[in-house]
Amino acid sequence: MTTRASADSTREIPEATVARLPIYLRALTALAESSIVTCSSEELATAAGVNSAKLRKDLSYLGSYGTRGVGYDVDYLRYQIARQIGVTQDWPVIIVGIGNLGHALANYSGFRSRGFRVVALLDTDPSRQTEVVAGVDVRPFRDMEAIVRQHGVAIGVIATPAAAAQEVADRMVAAGIGSILNFAPTVLSVPPGVDVRKVDLSIELQILAYHEQRKAPQEQSV
Repeated sequence: MTTRASADSTREIPEATVARLPIYLRALTALAESSIVTCSSEELATAAGVNSAKLRKDLSYLGSYGTRGVGYDVDYLRYQIARQIGVTQDWPVIIVGIGNLGHALANYSGFRSRGFRVVALLDTDPSRQTEVVAGVDVRPFRDMEAIVRQHGVAIGVIATPAAAAQEVADRMVAAGIGSILNFAPTVLSVPPGVDVRKVDLSIELQILAYHEQRKAPQEQSV
């Protein structure tokens, strides 16, 4: 028997589970693109790179979407997860800082396919403000507040040098942006109610270096 509970009636979802939901969504999308209609928890767990017990526990926070002996309906579960994390709607996003990283982010096609629309690229450098990246004009940073109001922007991406990041974050918060994705190598101070996710590529590389060092044969002391 299949029970498809409403996401509105589910319990509060732990942050660790929230962090894995996009991974499950990506795995389900790949399965759907391979014309797979149903999958077991073991198959989905393998595709997502987690163990099946953890996956079943995570999905239990959303409700019960599986059918005993059959598994999960791939398209339906994909929709439910997308709805739960809020990507069934179109989220307008701005990117501040159009250097090399900002260019790469602006050109990333995955934003659009996952429910995010870059509505503006902003930079303080006048020489950047003549550029068009991925079909979007680079505009002066001073225009940010008007852009946020015009498009109802709730998510901002910071791709500036570290020294400028806090000022950008302060302006974003004052303009009404409630969620920030920070690529600058610095810790931001924001008021309660504002969510910040930090992406630091150098830290990820250092973690990999640690693991590589652990794999190397240890020199024997004499």
